[in-house]
Amino acid sequence: MIPSNILAQDKGDVALGIAGGLLAIGSGIAAVEQMKESAELTATQWVLSNLPEKTSFSLKTLDFDGKKLKDMSSVSVISFKIQEFTPGDKPELNGKKEVLLAFTSQGWINEYGINFDKIKWFLIDADEWMNMMVAYVKVASDEKDEASLEKTLEEGRVVNKGVKIKSKLTIPFYKLEGDMYVVTDYSEDMKLLYNERSLGIFLKDTKDLVQMGRGDLIKIHEFFFDEEDD
Repeated sequence: MIPSNILAQDKGDVALGIAGGLLAIGSGIAAVEQMKESAELTATQWVLSNLPEKTSFSLKTLDFDGKKLKDMSSVSVISFKIQEFTPGDKPELNGKKEVLLAFTSQGWINEYGINFDKIKWFLIDADEWMNMMVAYVKVASDEKDEASLEKTLEEGRVVNKGVKIKSKLTIPFYKLEGDMYVVTDYSEDMKLLYNERSLGIFLKDTKDLVQMGRGDLIKIHEFFFDEEDD
């Protein structure tokens, strides 16, 4: 079921071709798993190329588990959690945590699998993530005190209606219609947008508007700020 021209490509392209072949024959679970492995391999190669100081680390995607092909085709951000460790027998993940965000453009999944030329990469640590969440909550609510926001976010998490600490809605978000957006100019690279369904990120370089769902925000936030390491 794999096109014959795949044989002439290198190993990386073969992996993408396998994903494309599986996608074509509709083997959803196998295709998503193949795409996950290909994505993690490419993210690892990005780390090795761009972060030579990292000599021991774990890298896993947050996005592919439980997803179907039709879900993945509409994904606009792939998140990878990265954590350093000290080499040894059965080492624990106890070092610095970072998240690598892969922003996808239209056509990033095609008949050949994943086109990584359609992806733009951003690496963030816990401090940068907190800065992003503070800016996002400021634009999404009446709470503007950054010190108070940071303390609340360290203890709570962003959900659909606002920021919750345990079961209490501590900071309610504005109620907007689905076609309404509130925007903040976050950095030289991106603007952050709030509406009731997601965190929107406008990439200035590519002029792409991508969206992160609440579930992804929670996963990243828990990775950075939960006391126990994964």
